[in-house]
Amino acid sequence: MEEAAAAAGAAPPGAAAAGAASAAAAGAEPQPAAASAAPPRPLLALLGAKLCTWHILKTVILGQMLSLFICGTAVTSQYLAEKYQVNTPMFQSFINYSLLLLVYTTMLAFRTGSDSLWQILKQRWWKYIFLGLADVEANYMIVKAYQYTTLTSVQLLDCFGIPVLMALSWFILRARYRLIHFLGVAVCLLGVGTMVGADILAGRQDEEGSDVVIGDVLVLLGASLYAISNVSEEYIVKNLSRVEFLGMVGLFGTIVSGLQLAIVEHREIMRIQWNWKVALLFTVFALCMFGLYSFMPVVIKVTSATSVNLGILTADLYSLFFGLFLFYYKFSGLYILSFIIIMVGFVLYCSTPTRTAEPTALPQPDSTGLDNAALKLEESDIEPPAITVQFTREETVVVSTD
Repeated sequence: MEEAAAAAGAAPPGAAAAGAASAAAAGAEPQPAAASAAPPRPLLALLGAKLCTWHILKTVILGQMLSLFICGTAVTSQYLAEKYQVNTPMFQSFINYSLLLLVYTTMLAFRTGSDSLWQILKQRWWKYIFLGLADVEANYMIVKAYQYTTLTSVQLLDCFGIPVLMALSWFILRARYRLIHFLGVAVCLLGVGTMVGADILAGRQDEEGSDVVIGDVLVLLGASLYAISNVSEEYIVKNLSRVEFLGMVGLFGTIVSGLQLAIVEHREIMRIQWNWKVALLFTVFALCMFGLYSFMPVVIKVTSATSVNLGILTADLYSLFFGLFLFYYKFSGLYILSFIIIMVGFVLYCSTPTRTAEPTALPQPDSTGLDNAALKLEESDIEPPAITVQFTREETVVVSTD
């Protein structure tokens, strides 16, 4: 007992203090958890924190810059057609591809190593031929469709490229979508439908074309080729380089559009009555198209091809606003409503990033498979024979092999 009391008396003062502190903590009343918990945030605040971010704002601004470039090409083309009776879509595309060739293909020509023009052509030339063909024909088919079908059909069927683009991104780029992405696309398409309804009410609906079936098929094919071109662009920009994409499209686009131009539009070019206004319109169109092609890979690298195509759905509305002053279009409040609906769908789509699925790994062979068994048999066949050494009483050595 005395030893135990001495041991207790020899305990350090820190231990006694700790014991007193624990006893005091045990006797204290616990604080209620509700007092320390933060009050729940309202739903509007949560939505604002998720939707009002710098990434979404940047995506919206970049998408509308692309829409303005497209608006510039549409307005100048329509002005050339209505005021000067110039319908040369392939010639206008040829000018754009030639500018891409002069700028970006020349940049590739001065590179050395694996990124040089010669190495790229040597490794992937046939892929870029198909890409250039798809891009040229997509532009031509959409413009050509206006001669056969109505404006409503072109605007509605042109949206067919969005689900095609999403499907190609799913299989080729391994993009995986959530419910919010499909909801955003649906809202954007609802906005396009509102815009088409506004066109009909405002009297912009053209008379029925010469062959509606041919025109509708051209729109569907052109939208599908646009989707192929955009998916290829996203893959090249994110895995190779922007300059390579633009340089190769400029090279093969110039070749394809030049050949097609010589076949289908040489007479229209000869009939152009050139003056400084016509030359200025061609120049503005070429600069807008060159800016669109040069800037779109930058936006796709930041976002995706699908979000870019959703963002540029407002290009027709910008063209309409310019047309109010240039072509005396009738205004309808539904145009403002359609613009708001498209932007809401676009923001919904961009609010949640898509994820990329990891490639599935191939199953590894079992260690007890036939191949391993055969290897073991071969190893046993080439094993050296065992040697046994025995000593007898007569001190003679007997050597035997198994």
